[in-house]
Amino acid sequence: MNANDVIESYVTEVALQLPRKQRNDVAFELRALINEELQGKAEESGRSVDAAMAIGFLQAFGRPEEVAARYRPTLTIIDPADGHRFLRLTVIGMAIIWIAGLLERLSQPFGSVAEVLTMIGQWLFSSLVGSLWWPGVLVAYFGMAALARRRSSPQASNWKPRAGDRIQGGRASLVLGIVGILCGVFLLMDPHWILDFFWGGHAAPAAYEALTYTDSFLHRQAPWLLGLILVNIPLFMVVMVQGRWSPAMRRVGIWLSLAMCVVMMWTVLDGPIFMSPDSDRAAKFVMVLIVACTLIALAIQLYRRIRPAPSGQIATR
Repeated sequence: MNANDVIESYVTEVALQLPRKQRNDVAFELRALINEELQGKAEESGRSVDAAMAIGFLQAFGRPEEVAARYRPTLTIIDPADGHRFLRLTVIGMAIIWIAGLLERLSQPFGSVAEVLTMIGQWLFSSLVGSLWWPGVLVAYFGMAALARRRSSPQASNWKPRAGDRIQGGRASLVLGIVGILCGVFLLMDPHWILDFFWGGHAAPAAYEALTYTDSFLHRQAPWLLGLILVNIPLFMVVMVQGRWSPAMRRVGIWLSLAMCVVMMWTVLDGPIFMSPDSDRAAKFVMVLIVACTLIALAIQLYRRIRPAPSGQIATR
């Protein structure tokens, strides 16, 4: 990594901890400030700016959490740098507990108004009141984390740059991805091999029928699914050779994921996949789940994207 990569990594980590509407402004201002001060330091020392100088300067400048806290109103729960994360985890955790409790109550049969009111009362007591343990757990966790951070050596908490185009999990994750793709291709071409593998070709005829594709699926969606799955193999191999996700490869991966989601939803809505209704419902459920997870992952990538640009005055603290 060169000095510019180090600065971009630092600015990105700071901006990601800010509200969405504030990120680009802060990233633009912070990057200009760092470049100016770093250039002044380089002129004083009589040498050019390099990665080592940038890392040392940014470590002295402060942890990204602390710098982000200067640009936003901080909470006084535990450590101010952890306040917003504490609030977010509290809301998400309690919402999950409330929804799970409500679904559990709704699954029970009730016929009269009195039973409905009783169900609501039980839900209020068991879920709403009972969920207060979750903020307590978070308070204990953030308190211990802040205490450990204060007692640790300064070197242990120093910020370290992370390349934005790094491969999550390294090249090994791409190898596992390729192996998974090949298994998926093999399963798509002949799902009966699962029965042959476990039962040695002696499974019941109904089991083979349950894993038999319909002719419409074989002639309509299957070729598209097979092609889109196979295209991921050269994509992963290029990324493995490059050792990083370049912007072009990242865009190709996003468009491939969107195309796969479109074809999967076409498959789910167009007609049966398997001859057996039970197998067909299970396959479509898995496809819908994959589409949902893929779209959520893409939305998270879009939300975390930082494009430093000025749009107004930024208030700091």
